[in-house]
Amino acid sequence: MASVTVAPVHLLPNFGVNLGLVSRQLRRVCVKSLGSGDSAVLSSDKIGFNVESVAGDREKIGFVVDGGNGNVGYDFEGKKNGESLSNDELEVLWDDGYGKSSVKEYLEAAKEMLQNDGGPPRWFCPLECGRPLKDSPTLFFVPGLDGIGLGLTLHHQALGKVFEVHCLHIPTYDRTPFEGGLLFYEMIFKCALFYEGLVKLIEETVRREHVSAPNRPIYIVGDSFGGCLALAVAARNPSIDLVLILVNPATSFGKSQLQPLFPVLGALPNELHVTLPYLLSFVMGDPVKMALVNIENGLPPPLTMQKLSANLTALLPLLGGLADIIPKDTLLWKLKQLRTGSAYANSRLHAVKAEVLVLASGKDNMLPSRDEADRLWRTLQNCRVRYFKDNGHTLLLEDSVNLLTLIKGLQLYRHSRRHDYVADFLPPSKSEYKGVFDQRYGFVHLVTSPVMFSTLQDGTIVKGLAGVPDEGPVLLVGYHMLLGLEITSLVEGFLKEKGILVRGVAHPELFSSKLENSSTSTLSYFDFVKVFGALPVSATNFFRLFAKKSHVLLYPGGAREALHRKGEEYKLFWPEQPEFVRMAARFGATIVPFGVVGEDDVLEMVLDYDDLMRVPMVADYIRKTNEESTKVRSSNDRKVSEEDLFFPGVLPKVPGRFYYLFGQPIETKGREKILQDREKANELYLQVKSDVEVLLAYLIKKREEDPYRNFFDRIVYRALLAPVDHVPTFKL
Repeated sequence: MASVTVAPVHLLPNFGVNLGLVSRQLRRVCVKSLGSGDSAVLSSDKIGFNVESVAGDREKIGFVVDGGNGNVGYDFEGKKNGESLSNDELEVLWDDGYGKSSVKEYLEAAKEMLQNDGGPPRWFCPLECGRPLKDSPTLFFVPGLDGIGLGLTLHHQALGKVFEVHCLHIPTYDRTPFEGGLLFYEMIFKCALFYEGLVKLIEETVRREHVSAPNRPIYIVGDSFGGCLALAVAARNPSIDLVLILVNPATSFGKSQLQPLFPVLGALPNELHVTLPYLLSFVMGDPVKMALVNIENGLPPPLTMQKLSANLTALLPLLGGLADIIPKDTLLWKLKQLRTGSAYANSRLHAVKAEVLVLASGKDNMLPSRDEADRLWRTLQNCRVRYFKDNGHTLLLEDSVNLLTLIKGLQLYRHSRRHDYVADFLPPSKSEYKGVFDQRYGFVHLVTSPVMFSTLQDGTIVKGLAGVPDEGPVLLVGYHMLLGLEITSLVEGFLKEKGILVRGVAHPELFSSKLENSSTSTLSYFDFVKVFGALPVSATNFFRLFAKKSHVLLYPGGAREALHRKGEEYKLFWPEQPEFVRMAARFGATIVPFGVVGEDDVLEMVLDYDDLMRVPMVADYIRKTNEESTKVRSSNDRKVSEEDLFFPGVLPKVPGRFYYLFGQPIETKGREKILQDREKANELYLQVKSDVEVLLAYLIKKREEDPYRNFFDRIVYRALLAPVDHVPTFKL
């Protein structure tokens, strides 16, 4: 199958002319005919075409593409002229383009795309998506009421790196029914084209893709009405590995808040229809959320308001274009299709075997999306939900909703039937780094002012991470603070200073479906740790990470250390087995022990495990939870083997400071005897453990010398002298 485009396209003979009116944003789109394997870029400047006869289900339409005048063409192998194939892997903190486009670009592109827009529905591939990674799965976007197919405008660049993206365009005056019913188009070239309804169109495309790559999943993003189509296709094809992402699906159309108004639309005079888009824009989405998309967080309030005002001023005049996107007759037709599609999809929910993610908005004024998400979560066999309480119906065009981040955080991205924590992992992007560390969890950095030290090979302690090797494999082994408070700053520090992603191995319960126990689950901390590389602890995952020369973060004390009792601060609970030492030696990995302190300066534990187990109802809940949880360790020492999961009662303190010290690197390369000699392995294991204890003791003592350990002292210093990253600490 050609690598530029995957989906077949139903084309009219005048399709080349129509494409000449695609927007500046989509001035060149990739298209593929049904029968041929030839792919080309159709430019709006010069496109020739010829049409051959149609035989059965095959249409062969050739295009002559002018590659001159700066136009970018594609050869039949799918490569841009003069450009080599893309790399097989993304770099850490790659540019996903999120925030560069806004709803303004969507409206401008839609307006131009509609000029002389005729013909049947067809697939197109926006060039903003670029060239995907090798063997990327295919993602089909099925639009909502507008039918334009540009609903992923904000996400094209990000998705295009890791998917072969194809968007369905349903022309404004097309009247293809939801399902079934053949339409006949008589062309000036006396060429007849038959095609069935929208479900059939999508279904045939999906089946062709499945035949070309039977072991690879197929993704369908269905927006509103598109959600009904996606569910219908999944129900009719239970044996195909589909991943559905339903954005405020219109399966709840019968319960829409606007039902009483729909009969009025037919009687609305044509002169008043031009006012409808302005009303619909406020019903379907939040203009302020849309205008905030390309405004950076952290700007001074006056500058933020200035940019927001400018964006709104530019956006509002474009809303009138919705009258062209959805003319009166088209709106009435599509409302009928919504009713049909909703009933069709609902009657077949029991047959849906696909993996489903529902994205629901809390301020959807068009559909009861929150209640519908709950219904689908309870009805479908394999369904998860993420709820956005402050967003409107047009979720994918609003601020703070990065679709690829959602796919990664819920670990939906895969190349085969099952998600592979190593092979399917996508490194975090620049926008994800900013979104997590600057916006969501920036307060952690602000209140704890973390300071990091490392040890050079000669034993010298320096500020920063210069002592930690840049080249992997590297195993970071250290103390796990209460509730894992240190993880966020540690991962951020390595990304910021060294551009290295530290992949943490975590308790399997973090990845359990038991966490999906609500239809109103919002994006959580657990989702973001997966975006930044967390994976379940196992020998297999260790093996594969070391084979890829990764930087791996391991807490031998695990949950027992992170959920310690009162008075157990900075005490190690490591098992006897030195297995991580033997695994590191097998790959010649460098072991870097580290200590971190500060939990007792941030939180005070008031109820530990022993206290909670004295409360009957709470004790029963903890026992039941742990009976069903996965055990990852065994030990003769009962205090070490007890890893019961619970949430301690804590109270915040006036924040102190987090201190990290990475010890002298320990080379295992050339020490292969460790693999055969358990005694030698145990000696190295005890050395690493002793180093961590020494590092902890050093930090506990030295922090007493820090003049800025107190939060208020740091606030004053930052206000007068320096930003958060430059607050000094104790002298080495």
